[in-house]
Amino acid sequence: MGKPIIYQVLPRLWGNLNDSPVKGGTLAQNGCGKFRNMDRESLEYLKSIGISHIWFTGVIRHATLCDTCGCTPSDEAWVKGNAGSPFSITDWFDVNPYLADNPDNRMEEFEEMVERTHASGLKVLLDFIPNHVARDYGRFSPRPWKDGRDAAGHPVFGAQDDTSVNWKPENDFFYYPGEELRLPAGNGTFREFPAKASGNFFGAAPGINDWYDTVKLNYCDWHTATWDKMLEVVLFWARKGVDGMRCDMVELVPADFFKWLIAKVHEEFPDFMFIAEVYMKNLYSKYVHEVGFDYLYDKSGMFDALADVVHKNVEDSGMPVEDWQSARRLTWNWQFLGDVQPHMLNFLENHDEIRYASRFMAGDPEKSLAALHAALFLNTAAFMVYFGEEVGEKGMDEEGLSSVNGRTTIFDWWSPSSVRALYRHIHGDNDALDSQQKAFLEKFTSLTRFAATDNAIGRGDMYDLCYCNYASDGFNKDKHFAFLRDWEDETLLVVCNFSSCDSDISISIPEHAFEWLGMDKTETLNPDLPVRVHVKACDGTIVRLCPAR
Repeated sequence: MGKPIIYQVLPRLWGNLNDSPVKGGTLAQNGCGKFRNMDRESLEYLKSIGISHIWFTGVIRHATLCDTCGCTPSDEAWVKGNAGSPFSITDWFDVNPYLADNPDNRMEEFEEMVERTHASGLKVLLDFIPNHVARDYGRFSPRPWKDGRDAAGHPVFGAQDDTSVNWKPENDFFYYPGEELRLPAGNGTFREFPAKASGNFFGAAPGINDWYDTVKLNYCDWHTATWDKMLEVVLFWARKGVDGMRCDMVELVPADFFKWLIAKVHEEFPDFMFIAEVYMKNLYSKYVHEVGFDYLYDKSGMFDALADVVHKNVEDSGMPVEDWQSARRLTWNWQFLGDVQPHMLNFLENHDEIRYASRFMAGDPEKSLAALHAALFLNTAAFMVYFGEEVGEKGMDEEGLSSVNGRTTIFDWWSPSSVRALYRHIHGDNDALDSQQKAFLEKFTSLTRFAATDNAIGRGDMYDLCYCNYASDGFNKDKHFAFLRDWEDETLLVVCNFSSCDSDISISIPEHAFEWLGMDKTETLNPDLPVRVHVKACDGTIVRLCPAR
């Protein structure tokens, strides 16, 4: 059994084959992916490269400026981009009309996509954004409202709030009586009086870099009606067949709420997966052992360490390598993690981060391979792929609100060229990808496939070999990282080379490693020690140490 491998995808962009999108374009100009584009061929492809879960980002109905495809626009004064942010939810119990061929049947089309995904052997993840909702939340909820609920029986956040006070436990939102909302940008007609606190800002005047398109929810530090409403949200999607949720900005919401929520959901859906976006490493253990999350982002650990080693390559500058630029950070990180390592979610890219192939990071997808070997193979932690990563998507388009920043836009109607090419390749167009993209796709997916099926990687023990190789021939403590993975009758040696030069390295394996892994040195290793390994620049290699036991 291999490890969980999650594929994050924006359905809005997947399957949109517009070859000429325009900066700041509308949906009519630039096009949009649909639920139907996650079709049999797409799902078979994802299954074939080792994916176990698909995180569909931007499915739940959010604020947009679109006035076609069944959408009603929110106000341009605060919506971010023409398409709008997937994290500015306007109705927790609906899906985006623009993703459906027939907007009136959008929920049925969503459910059909879930069924297709399950039939392919994959599981479905959605976003859970507990900290905030859109500024006009409830505007699209079915009327009439009664006792704080809409015509469909779902709770409407803020519908029964007392807006004359800044805070009270019964309120869903925070208010600033006597003050009007002062937005940093936009020319719309939106008026909010009294002003509400924004997602990350307490006050009536959020800044341009704040989440001014959202309103912060009030959880208190004890069980309130807001907690019950959010439980209804998660159970609604679980009953639609969703298998788990990636929980946004967990640290902005009381941990006790999540502990209660997870326990309540597991009463009905014991296998429902909860993934936490967290950043404070000192809280990792709490969120796993006390709160109950299945997986946590290791953003502040593995991700940051790998990004700094790859991005801050100083070996040609003549400057000394600082500790924060050294591969030794990978050892320090797993030592810090201790027993929560299996609960980490490792990744090189996601919607928040710079693409490795962009000029702001490595500039070449091939230079991500050493980092990929480390993040994918070091331990039994889950791994996440961001769509297009496997063909070297650069994130260097100027889409609209999103500028040339090395990221793929989540705010604009767009069609990334590499994702178009990948989609066409999956659907039988052998000329859609260029030779470099094809070569990288083969390398990348051979590694994800291996991680998904190999027992030593998915279930085995790990032994870090760096400490005993600092003096080994060819080993550079700042540029090389080596470890063993072992499970029953299989032992693997993984070596990562973050250097810009090919490396020939002699890897010693100490007696303690054999004792720790329960290996018989005389029977299990071939070739003889030390193991001589050639590793290409910015790449990694796996050596199978063939055991006889």
